[in-house]
Amino acid sequence: MVDIPQQIPTQLPPQIRELAEKNFERAREAFLGIIGAAQKATGSAEALPTGAKEAVTKAISFAESNVNAAFDLAQKLLHAKDLQEVLALQGEYAKAQLAALQSQAKELGESAQSAFTSATKQ
Repeated sequence: MVDIPQQIPTQLPPQIRELAEKNFERAREAFLGIIGAAQKATGSAEALPTGAKEAVTKAISFAESNVNAAFDLAQKLLHAKDLQEVLALQGEYAKAQLAALQSQAKELGESAQSAFTSATKQ
């Protein structure tokens, strides 16, 4: 028979938390490098019509914002004191991201429509 502990540890050991924080920072820096390269490539993409370039720039900006929100959540979860705090953080994140995604979808739709309209007039 397997002995199941009566209590689940609610906090990470300091060494594990420190390692996780370092890895999150490395991952965030790598992501920011990728986003920077994508923004630079978009800025130098002269072949793209203005409306399309704006839509791509918005999409990259939204991706950066969404990933940063996920990194921020992960950072907060590392410091959560108990399951109740974890659930509260997850709930806040889900609510905020749903609102952000709805807004982003609306903006991207408008940008795509504008780009399409602009492209068909040329």
